[in-house]
Amino acid sequence: MRNSVRALRTARGMSQAELAGALHVSRQTINAIETSRYLPSLPLAIQLARFFSTPVEQLFDLDDDGGKR
Repeated sequence: MRNSVRALRTARGMSQAELAGALHVSRQTINAIETSRYLPSLPLAIQLARFFSTPVEQLFDLDDDGGKR
């Protein structure tokens, strides 16, 4: 599943550590989300979407499943 967390974060001129601090998670968590090694929990996905003022569906590309359904 692709996401636009990195693009939105860098557009705001934020570091991973700054975003992590704002969301009360580790920098490693933000890195893992940005590199698609970790799918955030629903509460964290909602928190990210609210932080960036974007719908969850736009933040995370739910259709990027390689054609598997």
